[in-house]
Amino acid sequence: MPVIRSELYIEAPIETCFDLARSIDVHAQSTSQTKERAVGGVMCGLIELGQTVTWEAVHFGIKQQLTAKITEFESPFYFVDEMVRGAFKRFRHTHEFCAVDSGTLMIDEFDYTSPLGPLGKLADRMFLESYMMNFLLKRNLYIKQLAEKQAG
Repeated sequence: MPVIRSELYIEAPIETCFDLARSIDVHAQSTSQTKERAVGGVMCGLIELGQTVTWEAVHFGIKQQLTAKITEFESPFYFVDEMVRGAFKRFRHTHEFCAVDSGTLMIDEFDYTSPLGPLGKLADRMFLESYMMNFLLKRNLYIKQLAEKQAG
């Protein structure tokens, strides 16, 4: 049951960071390397509490779909998306935002369980945890870049 946690300082207002993190369009742009696109639920704009999005992407050469639902939401401080259907056994992804100095601290926590019991745990150790860490870091750095450009 890996937990991937990162903190990133962004020189932009908390509201900007919050909205970019929940933007369907920004998510698709930031994950272009996996050809990720929304194919169900909220397909563009900003996702809200109780709404779902179904993503289609190619990971490890396999086209997959994953549906996530926003289960907690307090603008502009945090939101949580949880897997409803997909390749993981489960995941809970917390996005937290704290106004600090002249910017925002974005705290990202991805808590997941791989499928297939012991085989899934082996996959985590061998490649999946580092893959997910890099995937999330790339997305967060993209959000940082956009937010700081907008704050200009």
